[in-house]
Amino acid sequence: MNKPAVPNHLMPGKKFLFDPRELNEIRKKAVGLPTDEAILLITRELDRKYPGHICKKQKWMFNNAGGAMGQLMLLHASIREYIIIFGSCIGTEGHSGRYASEVFDFLFKGELVCEYEGRFEPEINTEKSEYPLYLGAGVIKHYRIKDEAWMLEYTRGNIPKMFPFGTFDSIFSTLDFRTIARLALHYSQLTLAGIFFRGKDLTALLKFLAFIASVIFLCTVVM
Repeated sequence: MNKPAVPNHLMPGKKFLFDPRELNEIRKKAVGLPTDEAILLITRELDRKYPGHICKKQKWMFNNAGGAMGQLMLLHASIREYIIIFGSCIGTEGHSGRYASEVFDFLFKGELVCEYEGRFEPEINTEKSEYPLYLGAGVIKHYRIKDEAWMLEYTRGNIPKMFPFGTFDSIFSTLDFRTIARLALHYSQLTLAGIFFRGKDLTALLKFLAFIASVIFLCTVVM
């Protein structure tokens, strides 16, 4: 029996480092392992496939976003991509957020159930699913981890634009400023290391700085 064709959204992007198809193959290797062993295997395989781009230090922190709470570990961060391990061992649910970016969730343990606007049947994803859950740009969903689930999450697009969704619950609700500071520091460290030591997203940074400089110049002229 032939496998279904690989969805178009799993194709690698020209501007991006990571290939979703490769990430999917890596997560399949971790299925069936105890959670801690699965995470170590995924980290090792990512580092082998993308040497120098993966953080191998386990820095876990809670994350509150869209009403959901779980644990995350940042494996890669840049202006246009991030990779994390995310999950919960007791379950959670919430709003996905609406982004200009694409989000892929490669489940390697447990079950994730999603609901979309205008659809009346849930979308169920398990560790046995052939392909990852996909959230396209501008799309939202209601998601739920029933009991326990862990996933490799990959996002590509404009990452800084996602910061408000990922931090406002902690800033204005839980008042967990320490976690926000830890996340911001770790993200900044990985992003700057990628730019200055490996040249990743250097062009995007220069374009952004040029835009800021032009805005400042125009404001100065007008005033």
